[in-house]
Amino acid sequence: MNDSGVASRLALLRFLERVQERDLARTRKWIADEERREAERCVGEARRPPAPEWLIERGLDRNNIVAVHTGECWDPGKRARPATRAQAVEALRHQVPACSRCRPDTALGIVD
Repeated sequence: MNDSGVASRLALLRFLERVQERDLARTRKWIADEERREAERCVGEARRPPAPEWLIERGLDRNNIVAVHTGECWDPGKRARPATRAQAVEALRHQVPACSRCRPDTALGIVD
């Protein structure tokens, strides 16, 4: 009776070992998947073009300029497009309103 107790204990330990190996393999797969996703995120961030320094927000008719924003503005509107510094300065000099949140006129040194 003692021998069958040892054999069954050994069988249980072997079973536990198989379960843990399967769990370890699954965990290693999760780690590999996460490392792959992180590498893809890094590649995506590296390929992303730099944020524009200035934005010009246009109206519905696309000819009307609604506001000038800095590139870091948190509220530029859906119709804002990248602009050069010269375009932003020119728009502000032609009485286009500056965003009241990001104050591009102050950042450009154009204060009334």
